[in-house]
Amino acid sequence: MPAARNIAFLASDTPLAQDAKARLTARYGDFAPEEADVIVALGGDGFMLATLHATQQIEAPVYGMNRGTVGFLMNEYREDGLIDRLETAEEEVINPLHMRAIAVDGTAHEALAINEVSLLRAGPQAAKLKIYVDGRLRMEELVCDGALVCTPAGSTAYNYSAHGPILPIGSDVLAITAVAAFRPRRWRGALLPKRAVVRIEVIDPDKRPVMADADSRAVSDVASVEVRSEPDVAHRILFDPGHGLEERLIREQFV
Repeated sequence: MPAARNIAFLASDTPLAQDAKARLTARYGDFAPEEADVIVALGGDGFMLATLHATQQIEAPVYGMNRGTVGFLMNEYREDGLIDRLETAEEEVINPLHMRAIAVDGTAHEALAINEVSLLRAGPQAAKLKIYVDGRLRMEELVCDGALVCTPAGSTAYNYSAHGPILPIGSDVLAITAVAAFRPRRWRGALLPKRAVVRIEVIDPDKRPVMADADSRAVSDVASVEVRSEPDVAHRILFDPGHGLEERLIREQFV
């Protein structure tokens, strides 16, 4: 990326992240995100997602340093040589998912998700879902604890925990993955082209309530959810050379 003269430091509320911010701003200065060449996010993956959402209208790319737990979207934390690291960083561009959820009461809720949009049962009984792809019914009834649609960037998050596939960055593919599928037994999901529009309807939502979630933006008592990639929004994320998302996705499969 071009020379990173102006850096904005954003940190999660944890003492570890706040201490890192204090040390880094004392050393490199601090600018408002709107005035920055690059935004440095200090925290874990959850904070990185929050930062990307909060700064999606700003041109500056985001470079994360791990002051959280997993840190899949983050680089290693080091205070020395930050300017050189920023100037040699490799950029990944990620398009989020757009969720439009219709609640049982008829209200519509929209949100963007960088990782995944998930539907989860909100009561003691399993959810019953009907799945359409590009307007065509593909599954009459999926009985499960839930289902999710994920991007390649989110394929190692909740999707991977639900035994979904890891998707290479740049593959232009989305994954639908079931959470604890009961019928069809052990259904492993499906891979779809990035341009596909997925619509999931909830069967008997009064008896079997379902919630929808887009990167921790939750909607209760949904009747249907439509998910599609949002090409008009592009998140720019920076990684140290040789440690980008593509390398991380490959490495994750051999742990």
